[in-house]
Order: sequence, then C-alpha cells, then structure tokens
Amino acid sequence: MELNQQVFEMLITPEGRLRSRCLLLSLLLFVAWEAGSGQIHYSVPEEAKHGTFVGRIAQDLGLELAELVPRLFRVASKGRGDLLEVNLQNGILFVNSRIDREELCGRSAECSIHLEVIVDRPLQVFHVEVEVKDINDNPPVFPVKEQRVLISESRLPDSLFPLEGASDADVGSNSVLTYKLSSNENFALDVKTNSDDTTQIALVLRKSLDREEAPEHNLFLMATDQGKPELTATVQLLVTVLDVNDNAPSFGQSEYEAKIFENSDNGTIVMRLNASDRDEGANGEFSYSFNSLVPPMVSNQFRIDPNTGEIVIQGNLDFENINLYKMRIDATDKGHPPMAGHCTILVKVLDKNDNVPQIALTSLSLPVREDAHFGTVIALISVSDLDSGANGQVTCSLTPHVPFKLVSTFKNYYSLVLDSALDRESVSNYEVVVTARDGGSPSLSATASVSVEVSDVNDNAPTFAQPEYTVFVKENNPPGCHVFTVSARDADAQENALVSYSLVERRVGERALSSYVSVHAQSGKVYALQPLDHEELELLQFQVSARDAGVPPLGSNVTLQVFVLDENDNAPALLLPGPGGGAGALSQRVARSVGAGHVVAKVRAVDADSGYNAWLSYELQPAAGGAHSPFRVGLYTGEISTTRALDEADAPRQRLLVLVKDHGEPALTATATVLLSLEDSGQAPKASSRASTGAAGAEAALVDVNVYLIIAICAVSSLLVLTLLLYTALRCSAPPSEGACGPGKPTLVCSSAVGSWSYSQQRRQRVCSGEGPPKADLMAFSPSLPPFPGSENAGKLQDVDHCTESPRAEQ
Repeated sequence: MELNQQVFEMLITPEGRLRSRCLLLSLLLFVAWEAGSGQIHYSVPEEAKHGTFVGRIAQDLGLELAELVPRLFRVASKGRGDLLEVNLQNGILFVNSRIDREELCGRSAECSIHLEVIVDRPLQVFHVEVEVKDINDNPPVFPVKEQRVLISESRLPDSLFPLEGASDADVGSNSVLTYKLSSNENFALDVKTNSDDTTQIALVLRKSLDREEAPEHNLFLMATDQGKPELTATVQLLVTVLDVNDNAPSFGQSEYEAKIFENSDNGTIVMRLNASDRDEGANGEFSYSFNSLVPPMVSNQFRIDPNTGEIVIQGNLDFENINLYKMRIDATDKGHPPMAGHCTILVKVLDKNDNVPQIALTSLSLPVREDAHFGTVIALISVSDLDSGANGQVTCSLTPHVPFKLVSTFKNYYSLVLDSALDRESVSNYEVVVTARDGGSPSLSATASVSVEVSDVNDNAPTFAQPEYTVFVKENNPPGCHVFTVSARDADAQENALVSYSLVERRVGERALSSYVSVHAQSGKVYALQPLDHEELELLQFQVSARDAGVPPLGSNVTLQVFVLDENDNAPALLLPGPGGGAGALSQRVARSVGAGHVVAKVRAVDADSGYNAWLSYELQPAAGGAHSPFRVGLYTGEISTTRALDEADAPRQRLLVLVKDHGEPALTATATVLLSLEDSGQAPKASSRASTGAAGAEAALVDVNVYLIIAICAVSSLLVLTLLLYTALRCSAPPSEGACGPGKPTLVCSSAVGSWSYSQQRRQRVCSGEGPPKADLMAFSPSLPPFPGSENAGKLQDVDHCTESPRAEQ
C-alpha cells in the first residue's frame, strides 16, 4: 500500500512527475548499460522512503517467484546492514531503511551498495550493484560563525586576505559553491580554483582603509550551492583595520605540495618553509604557526618549528585512514600590530603494502559425499585488502595435490569446487589451505584452512581373506561344537562396514544344509548342529555369505569344505554263508588226503570304517588251534589252509576259533567259529570230489584273478612312471616359478589294501610337482596270497593301509 501510494503521488504532483521522468530515464539508461554487462545494476536516490521500488530483482536474475522460498533466496550486503530488502512474494527489491549517501561514501564521487544474492539447491551466487544517487540535502557549512580579518591601514588596494570557504557534504553539482559578498565600497571577493579542484576565496581590498574613519567593517559572506533547490550558508566577516605595520610576511607561492609515505618515522621532515617580510626590525621578524582554523587531526599529526618553518611528523600516518592533509600556515611578524602572511600546504600520504589480505569463508557445504559430482560447490570465499593499487590486488591459490580448485565468480569472490573424484577409503579428510597474496613488493599473504570431511558411500563389499577354506572335523562330534570361524572385512565405515553372516542354503541329500551346520550372524562362528557320521557323509561343502548393512547392501560368499574324519566306531562284521549272510558257525568238510597248504575254508569280514580303522587281520585263538593244529589262517586274507598233511591221528572234527581285529585305536574285534569235518576219501567220494573240485576251481579262479591284477598293476605303474618322467622333463625345461610345490586344496586321501582294488571316491590330492589341476588318484595293491610253507614272510604284513591327511588350511 505504501509503495502504491508513493507511485500515485509521483503521478499526480509536478514534482512527482519530474521525479518519475528522471527515474524512467535512469531505468532506460540502466537497462541499456546492463545489456553489455555481466552484473545487474540499479539506482536509487538517497533519503528515499521505506518501500521505494528499486528493481524486479527476481525477474532480472531469471528466477521464478515460486522458487524463492524453497531455494532459500537471501540477500547479503557486507557492512551495509538492512538498507535494502526483497519482497519474497513478488521478487521486488525495495528500500528498507534510510539511506544516507554521505554516511555511506563520504565525498566519493561514486557510491554503490554491493549485494550478494544467494540461492540454494543448487547453490548460486549473483552480484547486484545499487548506485545511490545524490540529492541536494546538505547545505553549505562554514567552519565558524565569524571570521576575523586583520588589515593594516597601510595595505594597498588589490591586497588579498584569504578567507575560509564553506564545505558541502554533497557531491557533483550539489557541492559546487558560489560565493557572494555583501555590498560595500571597500572590499570585493576573489575566487580561485586550485589544482585539487578546491576553491580558494580571498577578500580583495578595493581602496586604502583609514582606521580613524572606520576601525572595523562588518561584512557577510554567503555561499550557495548549485543544487535544486539551492541551499545557502552565511558567515560574518569582522574586518579590523590595523595601524602602521603595513608589510606582512609573504611566501614564495600560495600553495605547496608534499608527498610522504605512510608509517614514516616520527620526526621525519615533510617540508621547510621560507617566508620573507620587507619590513625592518621587529616588524620584519616573524614566526610560523598553524592557522587557528586548522583542524585537530592536522595539528595532532604534524608540528611546525616556529623559527625554521620545518614541518615534521609527530604521529602515525595511515593511508587507509586519511590520504590527504590540507593545512593553512601563518607567518606572523612582531610588529605592532603584527601582520601575517599565509600559504596552503597539501600533504599527500603515499600507500605502502602494510595490510595483509583478509579471507572470509561462507556457505560451507560439508561433509562432501565421496560420490559427489565434479563442480560441486564446497564453500564460498571472499578476499579483501585495505591497501590500494597493486598493494590491494589479491590473488588466491590452493595447497597442491587436493581434489579441489578455486573458480573466480566475481571480483575478489571465489568458489571452492570439487575437481576430481573422491575416495573415502583412501583419504577421509582434506585440510584445504587457501592462500591470498597481494601484488605489493614485498607481497603479503594470509591463509585460511577448510577441513573438508568426506562422507562414506557403500561402495565396498565385504571380502574374505581367501575364497575357500578346508576344515577337518572328527565324526561323532558333540552337537553345537564350534567348527570354524569365518571373517570378512569391509573397507567402508559405520553401518556400511557392519558385516553379518548367513548360510547359503542348499540341499545335502534329502536334508537341508541348516540341519547340519549354522553360522552366528555377528561373530561368523560356524557350529555343527548334530554329530557327523563319516560313514554317512565324508565331505560337507557349503557357502557362507557376508553382507553389510549399507543401502543397498553388498555381499560376498566364501566356500567351506568340511571333511569328516573317520573314527574307529564300527567293529568288523562277519559274512557267513546262509540266507542273507546270517550269523552262525562256518561248517566245511575236508578230505584227509589233502596235502599241506591246501585251502579248506575262508572267513570273510567287512568293516564300515575306512583306512586303518577298516584294515582287518585274522588270528587263530590258541585254545582252538593248539600248538599242533594242522590248520592256520591267513593274516589278511582269512583263508584257512593246512600246515601239513592230515593223518589218522587228527580228530575227525576240528573246531577253529578265528579272531577278526581291525587296526583302530582302540582296536575292535569279532569272533568266527569254523567247524571242519575230516573225512576219509572213501567215505565221501562225491563230497570229497566236489570239495576237491570246488577247492581246485576256487584256487584256479583266484590264480587267474591274481594274474590279471598283477598285469593291471604293472601297466598302471608303467604309465604313471612314464607320465612323471615326461612331466619332470617339461618342468625342467620351463622357466622357474614360485616353488615347485604350490599350495593345493588340502584333502584327505585314504586307501586300504586287503587283497583287492581300492578307489578313493570324491577325494582329490594336489600333485606336489608343479602347478596343475587336482587329479583323482586310483590306488591299487597286490592281493595277499597265502604264503608257501617255509616262506620267510609267512605271517607277516603284506599290504598296509595308509591315510594321508593334508595340512590344515590357515584360518
């Protein structure tokens, strides 16, 4: 409403229409100038009322009104308070509080308010310059209400008497002053413009004065500026006519100029004055002094020697505070009345590089995600230097070897942006040092540190030390026993590195894997849930999954091979003739006519265990066989044969007790009873014949089998030797590698030799002769044949079960 009221007043009043035309012209000039510039410019007159329209800043910046609030549209002005504000509803920049151009910029010809417009999501920075136009709101001001002028009656016409002019706080035409002297016949006004565009006024004597006729003259000096409307100021001139001493001291020139560097030492001579007086005696002796109108800031910084006229420094000069001093010097003689000569001295203070650049960090967007895109703005940086010229020109740089760079957005404004990819697992925090250096000689610099923390992203899956582990567990373990511990490492942080473990479920035969083993989700410990049976399950192979808690989660698997080691938990079982091989005694008829070494019967037994635990041996119990028993049993074959020829003295019924024993620890046994009936050849010719025929056929079949086995063993052995020789030759001709015996998959290989072929199923062993895929081993042993009587090896072990266990994998 207030803004609309101001617009209405501008349209209905002449002054308002004139102001509106001026504003329209300014706006057109601004738009024309803005077309060739990269910065938005507005203008506003000083002392404008609250709510005065400045510009449609949102529209000019290309922003939609609806996105101002969501994107946190805000305006900042360094050191300018809240002079200007933006209406977030319509995007208009308006005057918020009183703007005094003289308070903001003093006597500077240009006066602008620099605004920094910041919007987020994404972060953007715009720079707006609002020029403050001067209005004629300050009248001229004289330093005093009354100026006294002493004029000797002997002064000649056209003599000049300097006057202190007025000052105007405005600029431009509003500060250009014209002077007018009240009407009189003795005096006129002389106005001159100095080299520094200042105006020097003096009172001109038109005709000689007569003290006896008029000892005093009261005049009025009026100063008028050229503003619209014009403003004026008046000072009273009190002219006192002096008698006799009619020559005042004079200087060689009315104005002097000196240059001195700031921070010069106290006592440094600025200038030495040299005035003269044409009088003689006391009227020609004079002393130097500051004019009474010289302000305190001059007399505090400088002092003048009254006798020599040397002007020296007595305070600290600071270019950034005051860079120009103007002082009025009087040379006053000792006549009666005394007369004074005047000159003006301009002392220009030269800048030295004595101010360190200043760095300001704003709008920090921390921490930075490790997957942030290139060009992401991290911080806004502004620099400044109170010096001028090259001493105030600042350049910024970053510490090397950081993934960031500085982008200049405006004069002395920079953005710290991401320049290369981040990886929190390599570097989680960067200490970025911004260095600002000016162009002085020597140059001065300042630094500011920004700690940029890199936040984690779930980009690393848990990993195991090796892809596969081999574990050995004895059968009949207690339920719930600890078998192994898997451990995976995740390079991420916090919940992204929190690893949990689980089984990769599958079927083991007809049962689920989870019925055999379980894994603790946090510790990774693997437990056997039930006793394992080697005879039922020799190898349990499964996978454990490790998964982190990131979003989305990542995971990996490791394979466990659990070998169930055999224990001697099965006693030998006898295979007796009869339906189903049931229990009972083995009965056999034997002819008395058989000779020594004749096989009359065979005890068969099996053991469900493996390896040494299933290696069986046969013994005749002493009570059954006795010391003179005509029979013996094969230690590993179980074949009962005669030790000598049978005679009539042998009992017709022989009862043999055979002990079957395995090689486990402790050994388990079984007992077989063999009943032999000794018959004469004539008593049972058919039976004997059948028995003899059967025994001969069995022996012939056994011999045939043995021959075939021996041929097969020789062939396989020859092929194996030939393969090893060829492989060794190839390895010797190849360049050396890292060891001839690489770490293979740890396996358990068991074999037994009980007079028959033995094949280790589903078991593999790495050949320790170089790299290559694992090979399945087929192990063959020669059958145990009954020794001939009198043999040295009778009753000794012929084949030995062996069980090779590979080293346990590192855990």
